[in-house]
Amino acid sequence: MASISSKVFFLLFLSLSASSSLVSANFYDEFDITWGDGRGKILNPDLLTLSLDKSSGSGFESRNEYLFGKIDMQLKLVPGNSAGTVTAYYLSSKGSNWDEIDFEFLGNLSGDPYILHTNVFSQGKGNREQQFYLWFDPTADFHTYSILWNPKHIIFSVDGTPIREFKNAESTGVPFPKDQPMRIHSSLWNADDWATRGGLVKTDWSQAPFTASYRNFKADACVVASGKSSCGGSAASSGGINQAWLSEELDNTKQERLRWVQKNYMIYNYCSDSKRFPQGFPPECNVA
Repeated sequence: MASISSKVFFLLFLSLSASSSLVSANFYDEFDITWGDGRGKILNPDLLTLSLDKSSGSGFESRNEYLFGKIDMQLKLVPGNSAGTVTAYYLSSKGSNWDEIDFEFLGNLSGDPYILHTNVFSQGKGNREQQFYLWFDPTADFHTYSILWNPKHIIFSVDGTPIREFKNAESTGVPFPKDQPMRIHSSLWNADDWATRGGLVKTDWSQAPFTASYRNFKADACVVASGKSSCGGSAASSGGINQAWLSEELDNTKQERLRWVQKNYMIYNYCSDSKRFPQGFPPECNVA
């Protein structure tokens, strides 16, 4: 564990990062509630909620498809006894060889921490799980969960702090999500067969309805429509899209913050699970 002084410094830095403002998009323009029979609600242009009860969960998806981008969303997770529930927030394409970039928040008993589960699918293959505890209570307030996706890598961040980097390892034969446009999806659903302590703790339906809230969606991204990207030619400049993220990498400060999170808050990494991979780790685990 890091020293107390080191932790205090980083937590102060993270708090300052979390307070930075976002220019948010309009939920009415950007998203459709796709299932849940009224349990998903756009309450105003900058606030959306999903609810789960014993009959059904709910979900939404973006109207736009994206091929590379920097996506921010602020979430406030299900409070109290959220055991058995999963709040999923992810990018995904369609088809049997789909690409996907996942945030999943696994609920827990009151007082026990949420588990943030991340995964990356390319050409239909996933099994690239990394899991984390958070350094704050994600149910007490909104926090920003971000995906930076460019041709070099995918970076998962929380309140501006990187927690995971998945690098393009095509040189080692590992497919990288780069050809299939993806929509943003989110859902709140019951997964008490596996979500909490491997399914040992079931959902307490007396606590329903369970509700997660969303605000401050922001996308600096290449929108794909009719096979054409908004980042091609003059479309990007005329649309005011800041394309710095297309070549963005982790500077020394962010690399240090990434190492700090992974040292102190990572609880599972497929790249160090030798029992799961007795014949050797997947090739992307060895990319420097």
